[in-house]
Formats: sequence, structure tokens, C-alpha cells
Amino acid sequence: MKIVKKIILAIYRRGRAYERNAYLEKLKKRGLKVGKNLKMLSDVIIDESHCWLISIGDDVTLAPRVHILAHDASTKVHLGYTRIGKVTIGHRVFIGASAIILPGIDIGDDAIVAAGSVVTSDVPAKTVVAGNPAKAISTLEDFLLKRKEEMQRYPLFDERFTILGGVNKAMKEEMNKQMKERCGYII
Repeated sequence: MKIVKKIILAIYRRGRAYERNAYLEKLKKRGLKVGKNLKMLSDVIIDESHCWLISIGDDVTLAPRVHILAHDASTKVHLGYTRIGKVTIGHRVFIGASAIILPGIDIGDDAIVAAGSVVTSDVPAKTVVAGNPAKAISTLEDFLLKRKEEMQRYPLFDERFTILGGVNKAMKEEMNKQMKERCGYII
């Protein structure tokens, strides 16, 4: 039964990945610029109506439900025009789950946008932003130093503790038991 579940999960994931790849290819044909190694997770929305105004660098991660918008139709009824703006996302950027990137935004290299953030102004390189509207909360260097220090105190888990790694019930229980401070790290 365990093998059957793994096979079903693999088929499901392959289908979802195919859907994302087809979506991305459609946007590229319309003019979206994408660098190498884009990791785009489920339910990401990239503005289809103005995707040629969007540029995404190398080694970027777009977590689930990220929205990247290049237009704002809030002015259409009152002014007769829709506001548009270029969006540039640099290299090695991480954009967290359900974050929204509004038109006219530049996100610098090595930036991190926290989950749920609404980015209304440019994000400098090597900066961590969070909130609505998103504000700088840390430099990348300070953020990573804090996380490295946590890794000395919190439990570390390898890839076996993931769905793809074959995590089982006993491993899940062990993970919960080890995470006394509610946090840990997984490869």
C-alpha cells in the first residue's frame, strides 16, 4: 500500500509540474523573461495580461500562491486608463507563500520577501522584507547569521524526513518530539 501511495503522489506531482511548466511556457511566448533554475511552486499567478513587463532572474523561488502583477486596473473606471509597471526580480530571490508583488517594483539580488507580504516599493539587494506594506526587517547577512545560530540549538533533519524522502509515521512522531521549541531545520 505504501508503494501505491508513493506512485500516486509521484503521478500527481508530475501532473502539477507539467501544468506549471505549460503555464510558464505560455507566458514566455507572450514575452515573460525568466532566468535559469526558476522554482515555481503551486498556484503562482504571474500577470498574464502584461507578462512581457516582468523579468525574473536566475535561481529564484516563488513559493505557493505568489502573485506578480504588472498592471493595476483600479484607475480604469475613474481615469479611463489602467496603470502598468515593469517588475524586475533579481537573482537568488526568495518570495514567500501568498506574497503579492505590485506593478513597478524592482527586487534586488539575494532578497527575501516574507510570506504574506505585499510589496509596494522597491526591495534593495540583500534585504529581507515583511508585512503589508512590506518593510525592510533585516539585512540578508543578519538574517542568515540569526538562522545559523538557531541551527546550533534546533534539531536538524535530512531529506528522509520529507514526503519525497519517504517520511513515515514513526519519523513524523520523532520530528514532533525533537522540536521542543516548535522549530527545526530540514535539508
